Amino acid sequence: MRKDKRGQGKGIWLLWVVVALCYAVPYTLLAGVTRWYGSFLFWALAGLAVIALNVFLTRDFKDR
Repeated sequence: MRKDKRGQGKGIWLLWVVVALCYAVPYTLLAGVTRWYGSFLFWALAGLAVIALNVFLTRDFKDR
């Protein structure tokens, strides 16, 4: 039986958005923040978002 995979397509695009933000935010929005904790908080939250998205995207993977 095939499962509906429409949610995974949206999840992959959301993952790419997070990756693009990982490049854009430190050089634009956080460029004026001279303290380390500004970018550290962003990278910690972005890392958690990537982990959560990977769990969401791979939850249906099985060994055959």
